[in-house]
Formats: sequence, C-alpha cells, structure tokens
Amino acid sequence: MSADFHFIALGGVGQSALARILLCLGYSVQGSDIKESKYTKLVESLGAEVFIGHNKDNIKGKPKVVVSSAIKQDNPELIKAKELGLQILHRSDCLKLISQHFSCFIGFSGTHGKTTTSGLCSFVLENLQKNPAYAIGGIIPKLETNANCYKNSKYLIAELDESDRTIVKYCPQKLVINNIQEDHLDNYKNLDDILETFKKLTYNLDDNSTLFLNIDDRGVLELSKRIKNKNIVTYSINKEAHYQARNIVYKDLTSEFDIYKQNVFLGKVKLIIPGVHNIYNALSVISVLDNLGFKFSDYSKSLSEFTGMKRRFQVIFDNKIKLIDDYAHHPKEIEATLDAIKNLNRRKVVIFQPHRYTRLKALWDEFLNCFNSIDELFVLDVYSAGDKNDESFNSETFAGAIQNKGIKAQYIKGSISEAAKQIALQLKKDDIVLTLGAGDITNIGGEINDLLST
Repeated sequence: MSADFHFIALGGVGQSALARILLCLGYSVQGSDIKESKYTKLVESLGAEVFIGHNKDNIKGKPKVVVSSAIKQDNPELIKAKELGLQILHRSDCLKLISQHFSCFIGFSGTHGKTTTSGLCSFVLENLQKNPAYAIGGIIPKLETNANCYKNSKYLIAELDESDRTIVKYCPQKLVINNIQEDHLDNYKNLDDILETFKKLTYNLDDNSTLFLNIDDRGVLELSKRIKNKNIVTYSINKEAHYQARNIVYKDLTSEFDIYKQNVFLGKVKLIIPGVHNIYNALSVISVLDNLGFKFSDYSKSLSEFTGMKRRFQVIFDNKIKLIDDYAHHPKEIEATLDAIKNLNRRKVVIFQPHRYTRLKALWDEFLNCFNSIDELFVLDVYSAGDKNDESFNSETFAGAIQNKGIKAQYIKGSISEAAKQIALQLKKDDIVLTLGAGDITNIGGEINDLLST
C-alpha cells in the first residue's frame, strides 16, 4: 500500500517535524535518510516506514514526495519521483498544506530569532494546556522536542524561513516579523530585494489576519511603509507602540521589564535568557498571545521559566570556565549575543566558525566589526555547507584582518578535535567562552570540557 507522503532526508530536524504532524493528522508517511538518527527513530515509532540510505526502490506507489532545498537534483529518489510523474512538494509546500488543517496558523518570521520566538510561543501554549501543534527548527530543552501535534490542536506554530524565498507561500492568521536585515545574499540581490519578498508575504494575509511588527528594527519599519490595508499590531522598546517594554533592568544574564499595552500596565516580566534581542523576542510572543485573548497573568510565569532553545545561548558547562554555545552566524546575531555578556566582569573569549564562504565574503566588513567588545577571538576553518573555498575570504585572512583592528585573534586550523586541544591550552580560569556558528562548532564545547577535566 502506498504512503500518502514520502520524505527524502526524513531525519532532518525540519523534515521530521512535518512528518510527525502529518502522522498526527492521520496521513501515512514513509521516508529515507543516509543514516539512522533520533529523528528517524522517533518518526518510525509513530508509525512511519523508514529506509536507511537513498535508493530509487524506496519510492513505492504514488506518494507526494517532500524535499528540502538541500536535496540535490541527482538524488535517486527524486529522479525516480520525476520519472513517475509524482507530485513533488518543497517542505514549504508541505507546511502550507499542513497549515490548512488548523484554525489558527501562527507564523514567526524575520532574519533572526525565528526559532526562539516560535519555541517560546509553543512552550507557553503547552504550559497553558492548549495542545498546540508546532514545527520548529530547534529543540525546546524543557520539552525535549522541536515538534508536536494533538488530535484536537487548534493552533499551529511554525517558523517561516525566508532564506530560499519560499516564505511567500504562506498565509498565517497571525504573522510576526521581528527583524529584516541583509542575509542569504546568495539568494537575494540586496536588502530591498528581501523587503520586497516580505511585502509579497503580507499580500497573502486575509482580512481577518493580523501582522505583528517590531518597529524598532529599521528593516521592519521600512517594510511598514510599503504595506497598506492590513491589520497591524506594533511592539517596541524605544517608540510608541501597541505593546512596549519599559523600565528594563539587566542583571548578570537575566533581564526584567514592565509590559504596557497602549500605555496600560499589564505586568512584570523576568527572562532568564539574556540580551535585548530576547526582550524583543518575548515582546513578539506577548503581543500574539494577548491578541489571541490570553491573560498575561496566566502565562507570565512560563515566560520566566523559558530557558531558551538548544544552541541559543546554551550553557554547556560552568566549572573552571563558563562555556556557552550559540547558533549565531550572522553579524547582527553575533552582536546581539555578545551584547548579552558585555557587562560581565570576566575575560571574554569567542570561538567563531564562519558559516559559508559566500556569507563571509558578502558581509566581510560587518563581521570585522562584530568582535570589538571581546578580549580574544579564535577563528576556526569555514564550515562550507557546500560552498567552494575562497582563498581571498577565508578564516585565515579573516583572523589577520581582525588582528589589524587591534583585537587579539588567532586562526586555528584543523578539525574540531584538533582546535579544541589548541584552544583549551590557552583558556584561563573564570573565562567566559562563547562558541558561535551554525556548523559543527557545537561539538567543541564538550571536547574542551573533557580536556579541562583531565
């Protein structure tokens, strides 16, 4: 019997999330991946048929075939699907199809913060026992999952990815745009091109939909000038808006502030995830929840209990040194992450793994100005993610350019294990160390911890 859907690379965090929701909705699912993982095992335990290895014979019957942008055209299963004339869905098409099963689709978008905002909203609605469905590109540590679905789910929460322009396909009832900045310039000409793509996204909103905008962000503010005849809710720290955070107090790695709705005090918020960017993240979620009719007093405790997302300012260990791992790989993300530790009276060390040669080249000057507030920078080899090596814009030349700015920097050549050995020897007691990047740098913290423990 043919499955309804076949996922190529089922073990991906995004692909497996969609598969889990489809299974919950009663569809039959099968899929393949190059190796077994916790995600393939989980989807299999929920009733999916899983194949290890990509093979044309994995395609059985006439399923809809779901692919991501990472799937190459020479994939044997994709070739077979085309030969059979099967319907091929990009994962964005699949999410769009899924969203039609829910009465309230909440989409979180923007260049940065999508995973944290969608994760926080999901966490709060889970705690409120509202049985949300959600598909997120990261693990919510307190829930130990990135996806869920219930038979009676009303709400679907998802992060909407702009990187490959597929974001224009969605039509959420609640749409958050948290920030818009230059990124993914391999797919976009410039910031104006990105703004026009977000503008097209807003065209999809129906008359009952609501658009939530962070008007402190320059890109979002510019977008707001291009949008007409939409239900817009604004949030801000610095400007008059529907929702405002006021009286902000930072202490160590926490923040406290007051929430106002059109100048009426709603209550106090305490976040245990640091930085002003997380205040904006919380503001976006509060704006949506209040708009949906939830009482602030019912979910304020959940806001203070949210520990963030895996790889988003995640403390890996804290003994001789404190090491924090973060997915930040764009200059603005790096600046926001480093801003969260700027007032700590400790030596600040960053281990940075640039992600893609194309991004490093396109945002070279911005990256050079990211690290002015730290004491020492270690630069690992570029995580290419399929990009071709660029000898003019690589990690060695970047470290040299940073040194020319008067910042202590070193290029560390070799594997993650080799880099860990070199760096561990140079760390000092009480250092605060951040590992930044979207590649396999996330593995270096555990290796450094083992080295320092021996």
